Amino acid sequence: MTAVDERRMMKLFEDLDVPEGVKVELLRGNIVMMAGPDVVHNDIVEAVVDQFPRKKWRRLQTQDVALPQESSEPQPDLVLVERGTGAESGRLMPPEVIRMVVEVVSKTSVDHDYVIKRSIYAAGKLPIYLIIDPIVAHCVLLAEPTGVGESADYRSQSIYKFGDPVPLDQLDAVLDTSEFRTLADVKRHRRP
Repeated sequence: MTAVDERRMMKLFEDLDVPEGVKVELLRGNIVMMAGPDVVHNDIVEAVVDQFPRKKWRRLQTQDVALPQESSEPQPDLVLVERGTGAESGRLMPPEVIRMVVEVVSKTSVDHDYVIKRSIYAAGKLPIYLIIDPIVAHCVLLAEPTGVGESADYRSQSIYKFGDPVPLDQLDAVLDTSEFRTLADVKRHRRP
């Protein structure tokens, strides 16, 4: 994609009139639209938010992330930023202040969350990417981003079953996953 095409796509994305209940992201120059999430998804996000004290953390949901080198503006399910840092207004949060992004997998987001966003977040140098997967009942903790573009990845990957604690050493926290539930009637996938 040429620079002109990328600018045109960014402008189109910014001017898009999105119906209520639809989530829209720009992922490597592609506009991706998804239906609103399942209740299980929202309960998981709420359980994660509750474990990070508001006085210390900004727990931003549906916050667009600025990753201009990627022609991407993803909207993670949760963006964790230390209180007192980052943009105070506007649509985009700069990557250098983000401490963790969280995606909760849905039946239509498996490839986006495990493949496309993994390399986008690594290329953006987001230090922790946590994938919470209610289809297969586990969490994938990714840390130590390396590389650029589509070949970017995380050096460290750990998998934890729902019910097991997830150590978030960089944040001095341990995530309790005992409240996480699974999606009913969804075909299991084989990621990661």
